[in-house]
Amino acid sequence: MDLKEKIVSSYVAFEDGVNMNSDVHEIRSKAFQNFEKLGFPSKKIEAWKYTSLNAVLREDYCLFPNKKKTVTLPQVKDHFIHDIDTYKVVFVDGKYSSFLSETTHDNFDVCLMSSALAKPKYKPIIENYFNKVAKQDHLTSLNTAFVKEGAYIHIPRNTEVEKPIQIINFTTGTEDAIMTQPRNLIVVEQNAYVQIIERHQSLTQNAALTNVVTEIFADRYATVDYYKIQNDHTSASLVDNTFIEQQSESTVAVHTFSFGGKVTRNNLNFYQMGKHINSTLKGITIIEGKQHVDHHTLVHHTAPNCESHQDYKGIFNERAVGVFNGKVVVEKDAQKTNAYQQNNNVLVSDRSTINAKPQLEIFADDVKCSHGCTTGQLDEQALFYMQQRGIPKKEARALLMYAFANTVLESVKIPEVKERITKLIAMKLSVRIGFDL
Repeated sequence: MDLKEKIVSSYVAFEDGVNMNSDVHEIRSKAFQNFEKLGFPSKKIEAWKYTSLNAVLREDYCLFPNKKKTVTLPQVKDHFIHDIDTYKVVFVDGKYSSFLSETTHDNFDVCLMSSALAKPKYKPIIENYFNKVAKQDHLTSLNTAFVKEGAYIHIPRNTEVEKPIQIINFTTGTEDAIMTQPRNLIVVEQNAYVQIIERHQSLTQNAALTNVVTEIFADRYATVDYYKIQNDHTSASLVDNTFIEQQSESTVAVHTFSFGGKVTRNNLNFYQMGKHINSTLKGITIIEGKQHVDHHTLVHHTAPNCESHQDYKGIFNERAVGVFNGKVVVEKDAQKTNAYQQNNNVLVSDRSTINAKPQLEIFADDVKCSHGCTTGQLDEQALFYMQQRGIPKKEARALLMYAFANTVLESVKIPEVKERITKLIAMKLSVRIGFDL
C-alpha cells in the first residue's frame, strides 16, 4: 500500500475521532475529495518541475502516533529562542505539550487550533478566516482534510503583543517514520502588532515528514513580523504552505532561514487586497550533501500604491540542490506598484545545482518592477586580497559568504533571532568567527 492509499483508507477512522463543528466537517470533506482526486504532486506539474517527492513518499509513515514520549525542557531548550521571554505553543509528535508551552487568553489569544475548531466562542473567527485564503492544491487539501491541531493566534484591534510568540513542532522518533500535519491560523486585526517564530525539529534521525499550512490575515494598519527557522536532520522533510492576506496600510515581513532537512519546500503566497501595503519576503539558504531546498513565492498586487520586496540568498555545497521560483503579479488596477525581486546564489562546489526562475506578470502601465538573478562562485581576487592580509583561506571564504547573506539579516528585528541565525551560519560554514551584530 502506497502512502496515498494509506491516507485515503485511514480518513474515515480519523473523522470518527475528532470533535469539530459541522462547517469545519464540510470543509474537511471537500478537501479530502480534492486530495483523493489530485494525489501528491509530481515533477509533471510545472510548479514542481525541479522538486521530486518520490524519495520522501517511499517511507511507511505513521499517520496517527499513539506512543507518548516525555520531552523535558533540557532536551529541547537549545531549539527555542530562550534568550528572551516569549509565548510558546509547542507540539510533540503532533500533540500539544502543556508542559513546554506558555499560552494566554489575556487581551489576545495564543492557544490551540483544536479548541478554536470545536468551541462555539471561536466560531465567528473560524467562519470568517479558516481556509479562506489557502489554495486548494494537493498538499494544502491534504492538510485541510486532516486538520486537527496547530497554533491559533488572534490579536484584536489596537493590541501590541509585547513579546514574540514561538510555534514549535517536535518529532521524537517514537515511530520509525512519522507524518505530521500542523495547521496554524493567525488573525491580526486593525492596528495590531505581533512577532512570530516558527520551527519544526526532529529529535532523532528517524524519518519525518511535516506538511504544515499557515494562514495569516493582516487587517488595516496591522504589522506581522514572521521568522521561519529550518535546521532539521537530513532524515526530515518539510512542506511549508503559507498564505497571507493583507488589507490596506498593513505590513507583513517573512524571513525564511533554511539550513537543514532532506527535502524542504516553502510555498509562500502574499495576496495584497488594499492600498499602501508593504510585503517583505527574504531568505537565506545554506545546504550541503544531498539536501534540497525549494522556495516558491507569489506576490499578487491587486490595488495601487503598494510595495513588495523579495531578497533570497543561497549557498550550495557538494551535491546540494536549490530552487527559487518567484512570481510577482501586478493587476491592471495596481498602478504605482513598486515590486522588487532578487535571487543571488553561490555554488561552492561544481556538483551543486541551482534552478532559478524569477517571473513578472504586469498588467498595469505605471509601475516600478524589477527582478534579477545571479549564480556564481566566490570572488577569487577578494579571497586573495584577504589572504594577503593574514586571514586564512577557510575563514576568508566564510567571511565573504557571510557578507553575501548579510543583506537579509539586516532586516531581522529581533536581536536574539539575528544572533541565533548568525551562529547557525557560522556553524554551517564550519568556522568560529566573532560576528558583530
